[in-house]
Amino acid sequence: MKSSKTSGHAPSGHTKRPSPWLRLLPGISPKRRGFILAWWGFAVTFGGMRLLTWLIHIDVAGVGDMQAGGVHIHHYVWGILLLAVVGAASLADRTARARAWMGLAYGVGLALVVDEAALLISLEDVYWDTEGGFSIALAIAVIAVAGSVLAMTRGRRASKNDPEDDG
Repeated sequence: MKSSKTSGHAPSGHTKRPSPWLRLLPGISPKRRGFILAWWGFAVTFGGMRLLTWLIHIDVAGVGDMQAGGVHIHHYVWGILLLAVVGAASLADRTARARAWMGLAYGVGLALVVDEAALLISLEDVYWDTEGGFSIALAIAVIAVAGSVLAMTRGRRASKNDPEDDG
């Protein structure tokens, strides 16, 4: 009897669905896939948070700060929590699919923290002040450097027989 890992079927007899990451990033090795998704997650989240905070800043109806008990919860808090979860999950043995999702979550969490780096350094809410530009510069540098490293290192391409590509 074949195991579920080698037969392509889940233990219940259902066919295992291929990972969406295999379709999105064909030919990318499973080990590299998480890095690419982290980069994408970082760039998209940074841009999205800048857009969202700008909409809050200009008082667009229906868009506002997140608060708990009247205290504003900055988005770096969610980033730190997400990074903590990803860090803990990385200690466990995981599949290529899990590594891809963790890469994406890592990029999102890091972007949430880096977007408010100026606030964390000055311990004042300088998001829209001149000092807040440090966060933008840092995020752009992370996007540029990580993208350059990914482009220059290209890595090996995944093969159809890659034993780690369990999607």
